[in-house]
Amino acid sequence: MNNTPALVVMAAGMGSRYGGLKQIDPLGPNGQIILDYSIYDAYRAGFSRVIFIIKPELKDAFEQAIGAKARRYMQVDYVFQTLDNLPDGLTAPEGRVKPLGTGHAVWCALPLLDVPFAVINADDFYGADAFQKMFDFLSKTVDDDKYRYCMVGYKVENTLTDNGTVSRGVCQADQNGFLCSIVERTAIARSEDGVIHFSEGDTTGEIADGTPVSMNLWGFTPSFLGELTTMLHEFFAEKLPSNPEKGEFYLPSAVDALIQNGKATARLLTTDARWFGVTYREDKPTVQAALAAMTEAGEYPADL
Repeated sequence: MNNTPALVVMAAGMGSRYGGLKQIDPLGPNGQIILDYSIYDAYRAGFSRVIFIIKPELKDAFEQAIGAKARRYMQVDYVFQTLDNLPDGLTAPEGRVKPLGTGHAVWCALPLLDVPFAVINADDFYGADAFQKMFDFLSKTVDDDKYRYCMVGYKVENTLTDNGTVSRGVCQADQNGFLCSIVERTAIARSEDGVIHFSEGDTTGEIADGTPVSMNLWGFTPSFLGELTTMLHEFFAEKLPSNPEKGEFYLPSAVDALIQNGKATARLLTTDARWFGVTYREDKPTVQAALAAMTEAGEYPADL
């Protein structure tokens, strides 16, 4: 049986953010988008299959703009995140329009996954090193008395922008390198005194350089999908009724619940790679310059 890990790309929100796929920002030297680089890096690391989670109405446009190029490197499949794609017995609240969150998005790939898999955001640049470390872990991981998952953490200073604040999940690991917790921090930025600060309502604090943060690069065994089914039922019963129009089932929350219940571990893999993304319009020239420099240095082909 082919047990080669697969790559799952959460892209159902792309149409909403870009007003349809026609307006996806070209950032590379020849009009490449960030996702082109992720697919290429994943392929070089050893991934041979990619599953895109998208909206069904965007399939043709997505295939033309992204899927067709990805097929140069990997097997391409699609799954659709819709409000009626749910575990048996569940029905979305009447009048609900907003998607049900990243945990639900990954659950939608359940019919296509029987191998270990990585999960990424479509619009974040993760770097080749992160994909290699993820692939190496997934190629060897096996569930035993616990589910054995992982996450790639980035040094907080490598995820900042000069053009405003960011929100990040600050990670804490135990002495054995297993993730203990992820605490969401908002309004993170480096201050004039050189220290990285965050603010949370009336609370402010410091985040030391080198602290790992989550950029939603996760690795799972197939066991995670069955647990998502169970947790979606719990979410619908216990949490969604209090916020039926906007409540979301988040991927990190699902992992954290399994860790806190003693059912899973998540190895914190660290990378020195620099994260890139267009959080603000002013970030675009910086990302374009970085991709151009990496292309000039031979890290990526010009015709990627």
